[in-house]
Amino acid sequence: MTHHPLHRTSTDSHSTVLVLGARGRLGLAATRAFAQAGWQVLAQVRPGAKGALGAALPAIPGVWWMPVAVNDTPALAAQAQGAQVVVHALNPVYTHKAWREQAPALMEAAIAITRQLRATLMLPGNVYNFGEGMPPVLGEDTPQAATGFKGRLRVQLEQRLQAATQAGDMRAVVLRAGDFFGSGTGTWLDQAIAKDLPRGRVTWPGPLDVATPWAYLPDLARTFVRVAQERDRLAAFECLHFAGHHVSGQQWLHSFSAIAAEQGWLPDAGALRVGRLPWPVLRLLGVVAPTFAALSAMRYLWTTPHALDNTRLRALIGDEPHTPFDQAVRHALADLGLLAAPTPRAALA
Repeated sequence: MTHHPLHRTSTDSHSTVLVLGARGRLGLAATRAFAQAGWQVLAQVRPGAKGALGAALPAIPGVWWMPVAVNDTPALAAQAQGAQVVVHALNPVYTHKAWREQAPALMEAAIAITRQLRATLMLPGNVYNFGEGMPPVLGEDTPQAATGFKGRLRVQLEQRLQAATQAGDMRAVVLRAGDFFGSGTGTWLDQAIAKDLPRGRVTWPGPLDVATPWAYLPDLARTFVRVAQERDRLAAFECLHFAGHHVSGQQWLHSFSAIAAEQGWLPDAGALRVGRLPWPVLRLLGVVAPTFAALSAMRYLWTTPHALDNTRLRALIGDEPHTPFDQAVRHALADLGLLAAPTPRAALA
């Protein structure tokens, strides 16, 4: 394990980022992206945290793992001295109870350390804020009319973050994106959609012709880096939209079908079987399984066409980092162990 160098001081010329929750999906993708871009990365993890399958945390050049509790602001500040940017990659489990109890506290912890460092806090946002009546194109100025518990809480958290910037001792930017895929497990892709792909079957949660935004995590992580590099051009509080891949279930199915044909996964009929997510069953199970209840509340996201307008983001950083969709799907499946990695990831930089 690489440890934080105690002799490093705030006078270092290198750009330094503190990633809170660096063992999570986005946290690890951001850790790698900042390190690849030449930043010094201070990667906060829970004390006692391990890598994949209980292994040691991975040694990544330019990354110092920091096993410090996120709410221990003095200890965190002492070790993160000199960091100019903080990435809030902390996320509770998906239940309403966990979000209610943990999300506000995690935001307060992130704000506290960012203030101590007089840094810029970067928060990944989502589309929950806009609610079931959201229009087909979502801009930063689209009215936020959240209709569910998680959406209302996300609005409150972003309002709290904006208020925190008014004292002048920190800055913040929300980078809003669609559903994550790639860089490991814990997404719709591995938990439902593609888990039976090697057996010739996919499960789609909504109508196949509805297009929605998807964020390939390595692309989103590189976008965090690019925004961080341009942060001095932003207001004290800013929100930007990451367009990612705007694709329908049919486009996912087309990509899956090509891969299944190559791998010999297609059924005798020659086409993938497409199952539908049993939403009524999930709703019933939600009575005893809180995760299913939380998922059921988000069904509208699969039936409501929507896209994220990235005009303001492109004005800041130029074109988004963008891996072609079919290539991104292949890498995502490789990350899940379903395929061999098609090409070195460095080739996508």
